[in-house]
Parts: sequence; structure tokens; C-alpha cells
Amino acid sequence: MTTAKKLGERKIIQMIREVLSLPSMLIPFGDDVSGVEIGNNRVAILKIDMLVGKTDVPPTMSFWQAGRKAVVMNVSDFAAKGVRPIALLVALGVPPNFLSGDIEQLAKGLNAGAREYATDIVGGDTGEPSDLVISCSLFGLTKRNLPMLRRGARPGDIVAVTGFFGKTATGLKLLLANLSAPPRARKLFLHSVFEPSARLDEGLALSRTGAVSASIDSSDGLAWSLYEVGRASGAGFMIDNLPVAPEVLNFARHNGIDPVELALYGGEEYELVLTIKQRSWKKALQAVKKVGGSLIRIGRVTERPDMILQWEGKTIPIEPRGWEHFKSGK
Repeated sequence: MTTAKKLGERKIIQMIREVLSLPSMLIPFGDDVSGVEIGNNRVAILKIDMLVGKTDVPPTMSFWQAGRKAVVMNVSDFAAKGVRPIALLVALGVPPNFLSGDIEQLAKGLNAGAREYATDIVGGDTGEPSDLVISCSLFGLTKRNLPMLRRGARPGDIVAVTGFFGKTATGLKLLLANLSAPPRARKLFLHSVFEPSARLDEGLALSRTGAVSASIDSSDGLAWSLYEVGRASGAGFMIDNLPVAPEVLNFARHNGIDPVELALYGGEEYELVLTIKQRSWKKALQAVKKVGGSLIRIGRVTERPDMILQWEGKTIPIEPRGWEHFKSGK
């Protein structure tokens, strides 16, 4: 028998999927969220995601930040589909040695995250595990034709993201590898780790334009997100404008680290990775700008299923890797 660690999260999900009796689904099993048609052209959107202390709470992260992050993780997947969350359930697993003040800070962080994205925590459950576990279930409603799916990218479409990459991976290196950075850059990197944000406003704005052919949340890393969209769409990508943050580029060069590694394979950045129809690019840009966000063109969709990066005059294959539970844990 193979252990869960050797299988990895994705193989475990595949094994479970193979024994499930799945109904016909508007949103394919394995996309960022699930959808259940409830009549009158409406779809109930459901999401569950789990924060675990060992793998998701880095050193010095406060309990308030951990509670808030558990909400952001879920909202980010709603953002990728262009759906507004309505209500949230929380299953909170608290180790027996937690203090009352710790629990209070977790609750305040959960509430802060919910209020930040205009949703409400309406109930939940508690348990007694050996490690902190925060499992959030998010609910929303939308029209049948509005969710942006992972599948749908077509050759010639523009590949875009809602922000720069590499800040979280760099912040984790500061925390775990004892590296240094200038004070302003260090603050930026650690903020990305401790207080990430979901691109909900951008996702909602884009879903209304009809400009998006495919969309995914980048929490498992930019490279893996591209592969997920590519597999679902039967397409490949040529990335010619790697969206690495300037501060990350400076940090990488100063410390002898490959900035491509930080930008492509880090994970936990909660940006949106999108493919945009060429004729609708300006419309998408304007929609995102109107809500105070940004949209960065990073490449194009190709007919061949190759994943290629053009970087500093070199053509580099993008590897199919990123964050994966059981394999990427601490």
C-alpha cells in the first residue's frame, strides 16, 4: 500500500473521484469551486478549503492572521469564478493546549476576513485535533452563464494576471532560511505572507465583461495554475513577460537565487490567472481598472500543449510543479 505522502494531494483527489458517483455538473469536478443548479437559471456556488497549522501557518504568524487567511483562501476561489460569497460556515479544530486569548484572536481574524469581503459567518462546528485546523465552507449564488471556468482557453487568447508574483515565496525564505532584505522590501514580503488578499473585486468585474475564456486562482503557484488551465482547455502557453515583482528580482539577484523559481513555483499568492479573448482585452483592462485593480499581460495561449517561458533571451520549459499537500509540507 502506498502512503499518502508518496501519493500527494492530487493523486488522492483522483482516487476519491474515481469511486464517487458524480452527477452531471455545470462546473467540472476539480475546478476552484462546485456548482449546483437550483432552477430559474441560478446556480448555488460552494467551496470548502482547509487551513492546517503545520502547513499553512508560518513562524510568527498571529492567530488573528491565521483566522483571516482561512477566509481569504476560500474567497480567492470565488474570485476566480467571478462569484460574490454570501455566507460562510467554519469548522474549527483547536488543540487542547490553546489559550482563551488564542481562540479569541482566531475568531476575530475569521470575522475580519468575512467582513472584508462582505460576507457573514453563520455557523459551524468545533473539534479537538492535535494541530490547528480551520475548515471554511463558502456559499454564493450566480446566474448560470456567469462563472468563469478553468476550461475555455483558445489559441491566440491573451494570458494575464492580476498582480506580480514571488513576494510570498520570498517572504517565506526570509522566515525559514534566515535571509535578509532591506526594511521596506522585507515589510512588503512579510505582508504578502501574513496578510494576503483575494482579488474578489477584479473577479466580479471580469465575469460581467464576457472577456474571460478561462480563469483560476494562483494559490498553488503560477506554473501549476497554467498547467491546470492548459489541461482543462487542451492548450499550451507562451509566457514572454514573467510577472516577477521588481523587489523580488532585486532580492533574488542580491542573494544568488533564481527569480524564475520564486515567481513560477512559490504558491499562496492568491492572484487570478486568466485567459482573455483578444478582441475583449481593452474591455477587460477597463473593467479591472474601474475597481482599482490591475491586469498584466504575460503571454498568449498556443495550440500546441507546451508550456514555455521566454526569459532574458532564453527559452525555458515551465515545469508542472507547485504547492502540493503531503509532498510540499514542512
